[in-house]
Amino acid sequence: MKDKSKIRNIGIMAHIDAGKTTTTERFLFYSGYLHKIGQVDDGTAFMDFMFQEKERGITIMSAVTPVEWRDYTINIVDTPGHVDFTAEVQRSLRVLDGVVAVFCAVGGVQPQTETVWHQADEYDVPRIAYVNKMDRIGADFFKVVSDIHEKFKINSLPIELPIGSEDKFRGVMDLVSMRALTFDAESYGSEIIEIDIPDEYKELVAEYREKVVEAVCETNDELLTKYLNGEEISEVELKQGLRQGTIHRKFVPVLCGSSLRNMGIQPLIDAVVDYLPSPIDLKEVVGYGVKDNKEIIRKPDDKDAFSGLAFKIITDDYVGKLTYLRIYSGILKVGDTVYNPRIDKKEKILKIMIMRANRREEIQTASAGEIVAVSGLRLTATGDTLCDNHKPILYEKINFAEPVINQAVEAKNLAEQEKLLDALQRLTEEDPTFEYKNDAESGQIIISGVGELHLEIMLDRLQKEFGIDARVGKPQVAYKETISEEITKEGSFDRSGGKNMFGWVKILMKPATNKGIIIENDYSDKKAPKEFITSALEGIKEALNIGPNGYPMTDVEVRLIDLQYEEESVDVAYKIAASIVVKEAMRLASPVLLEPVFEIEVTSPEDYIGDIITDMNTRRGRVEGIERKGAIQLIKGKAPLSEMFGYVTKLRSISQGRASYSMAFSHYEQV
Repeated sequence: MKDKSKIRNIGIMAHIDAGKTTTTERFLFYSGYLHKIGQVDDGTAFMDFMFQEKERGITIMSAVTPVEWRDYTINIVDTPGHVDFTAEVQRSLRVLDGVVAVFCAVGGVQPQTETVWHQADEYDVPRIAYVNKMDRIGADFFKVVSDIHEKFKINSLPIELPIGSEDKFRGVMDLVSMRALTFDAESYGSEIIEIDIPDEYKELVAEYREKVVEAVCETNDELLTKYLNGEEISEVELKQGLRQGTIHRKFVPVLCGSSLRNMGIQPLIDAVVDYLPSPIDLKEVVGYGVKDNKEIIRKPDDKDAFSGLAFKIITDDYVGKLTYLRIYSGILKVGDTVYNPRIDKKEKILKIMIMRANRREEIQTASAGEIVAVSGLRLTATGDTLCDNHKPILYEKINFAEPVINQAVEAKNLAEQEKLLDALQRLTEEDPTFEYKNDAESGQIIISGVGELHLEIMLDRLQKEFGIDARVGKPQVAYKETISEEITKEGSFDRSGGKNMFGWVKILMKPATNKGIIIENDYSDKKAPKEFITSALEGIKEALNIGPNGYPMTDVEVRLIDLQYEEESVDVAYKIAASIVVKEAMRLASPVLLEPVFEIEVTSPEDYIGDIITDMNTRRGRVEGIERKGAIQLIKGKAPLSEMFGYVTKLRSISQGRASYSMAFSHYEQV
């Protein structure tokens, strides 16, 4: 079994094009796993193994690869930067112990970086920051450090300073060991050359070294006493203090480099080992009882009962369905039977594999703290807990963004129809933000996703992976409905006057802004059997699936306030009665149509700002602020999704290809 203190489960995440995959490739190269550096732009990056990733030069699916460094095992997860694939980041964060957040030295804190940073906050994941692209024109290390501090309200603590910047960037100065490091270009940065700290930087280095010592001493009483007494803080003590401060999120250590030019990566890997937590640093994981919902604690210990979380599912051509599993406690062996409490079913583990991107290495046993892939799980879905049958536990599920964009697809002939449905089913198992349904009215299959690129990639996968050349409609907005008035309504269902099919209910329905669907039972008469009440509540739930205009309902609260109990009746009559009453109430409570509104950030040179704002106004957009970032301007605003189709082409045209934008779902509002 591996020494758990020597395992690091880390994710590399950032805005699109900040250099995550390039940085990951260097991790693999310097650790000796790869003998040749892969390049994203050439489509040779080891971690971007999907055809669509090679073709577009972006990461779509998070890939896991373990590397060995200084006697430690680092499980690296390279995550996507595009907003349409945030679910990949989210499910990775749910099971990771630490994060390397990559920032562009020119762009600083970009929109998608903010999204993933806040997701990491949600899961309380410690992180270190790496300022990449120090060799680019406009690179400003100190601007990025202050940007992190201002945007995220956390102490961003440089533990390295750059030697030069832009085309004069030639190495880093380590404020912990007080060494200056340069990287030999001929050996692709493998050979590190130690030099004295250049004279012109000595004053700056002394100033920032003092900041590191102060930040560390503030989190440790023993070191603070030494510091106040004027005693020297040793390098070992400084490292221990930095580690504790990082794990408890007192500050974020900031490093720098240029991944493309192979500079600064080895100190970054050292920082991952030195400052990010191991599974045992997290001490315990909280779960809940399956029946009583009481809090249960599991420790990252092999002697504890087995438990783990299935965070990702992929379909492999050779071994079928593969489930990625983070093991939180106990030991898992090939042939074991595990329990899935969500579906109350047992599943058998046929194979356990260590994944290296899309390559597999079979093992017989895995233990607490490890991330592995298992085959043989037929019913387990993303976010499911797997555990020991005799000691069941339920971990918190992962909440994903809901689809807001639809597209119609249909097979070219009947023979392809079954094949298409099978492929769509496999894709929905892999991606929890992708859905499909059969539209009874049009006879078409409607696929739903979180953005245009998301659906484009899925359709491309249908063609390339499954060999299905389906006909495709234009993307459509996923509208919803709500009500704008409160209403009390009663009604009954009485078939043929027979007593056995009689049901009468009374409900209160009112708007519930931004709260989704709320169904409550306010009926407390003890005479009515429980199943009659349950049936009525089911009828309410089903009726809310589709509103008066044919769209799903949201932001509605319905309360069951009365129920007329007839002894000889059957429970299904109350379900039908509740459904009838709810549908009638929705029609009378002034229903309104809701559309998805997106947050938009446009980055552009100043010359085009006026035209971009004018265009935004024609799209029913609201500009909420303009921020200067050096020579460029950042426009922040909101606009309905229905007006944003094809925006990328229009923006290129307005700005001669010099502006870029990102958009993320914000909320639903009335059309």
